[in-house]
Amino acid sequence: MEKTPDWLLLWRQVSEIHEKRFAKEQDASGNGDAWKDKARSFHASVKKRWDREDSSRRFILGQLKEHPGSTVLDIGAGTGAWTCLMAPHARSVTALEPSPAMAAILKENLDEQRITNVEIVPGAWPDAEVARHDFALCSHAMYSCPDFKGFVGRMGEVTARMCILVLRAPLMKSVMAELSQAVRGHPHDSPNFHIAYNALLQMDIFASVIMEDTGLWDRPWTNESIEEASADVKRKLGLPQRSEFDEYIREVLEHRLSREDGRYVWPCAVRSALVYWDVNAR
Repeated sequence: MEKTPDWLLLWRQVSEIHEKRFAKEQDASGNGDAWKDKARSFHASVKKRWDREDSSRRFILGQLKEHPGSTVLDIGAGTGAWTCLMAPHARSVTALEPSPAMAAILKENLDEQRITNVEIVPGAWPDAEVARHDFALCSHAMYSCPDFKGFVGRMGEVTARMCILVLRAPLMKSVMAELSQAVRGHPHDSPNFHIAYNALLQMDIFASVIMEDTGLWDRPWTNESIEEASADVKRKLGLPQRSEFDEYIREVLEHRLSREDGRYVWPCAVRSALVYWDVNAR
């Protein structure tokens, strides 16, 4: 019989590789903020992805309308897409964001939309000190925290009503899943919904799930060359520049990537999943 995975340990292992890569980007930025030169392009990509409504936003706005006067904690608020969406329907929103570059654009967006019930707090979760809120949301900002149990546990401590996570849900037959299976022995190249949901069950948290109803993200990953694509794969999987998997990685990429307008294009393979639970449920 196959052994049941320790999902919390698996999250830690893939998150530490993710965090190590992110730390290198911070060092390269020269000021400790890996988002310094990427915050505006990130904001533009979110705006493009949010051109049409989706089930995640409908659910969260529905909760706020059902519970008027609620307070919300937005963990890893980024440039403020969720904060700006929720603020008109909440008594107040606390936007927690460690990146000065992200927080600066968040402030611009709040001013542009004349939103006055938001407090921007610099800091990273789960170490930041915040007051108790009715709702706590973290959208794609948990991947660099190896201690998933501590991250989620702290959310529960400061939440009176509901905790909400929005995570990547990649296809199990994606290119990266195939490569990760060969290199790591499992298909998870990075922290994701599959690991997180099972980790929650391991913590005896029986969460509900809403799969984003707009389908796979229509943002294909592209590379100039197979060599560039191979280098990206090895960075994501924590492999050295030269490894025993080099030939295999190249073969898979040449077989599965398509060639369009002079670039190598990865097939779309990720959607979002919203996970939520009532902190008072037993």
